Amino acid sequence: MAQSVRKLPFRRGNPAQEAERQDLLESLARTRTLINQAYGSFNSASDADLIESYVFEINALQARYNYLLRRVKELEGTT
Repeated sequence: MAQSVRKLPFRRGNPAQEAERQDLLESLARTRTLINQAYGSFNSASDADLIESYVFEINALQARYNYLLRRVKELEGTT
């Protein structure tokens, strides 16, 4: 999942909105790192229960990533 966050044109204005956007972008980057780590752990696991736990972790992190990405797009007005 080697994706980079594209810089989209953002209308500067509300400082609170810009701060929220920056927080969301940082959370996106952290979540992407966690997803990559979970995939690495999944790939090296051999126990069935551990594999199952990584599947749930990856799904949860992907859901969080999708939410954060949707929020960024809403703030940028590109839904």
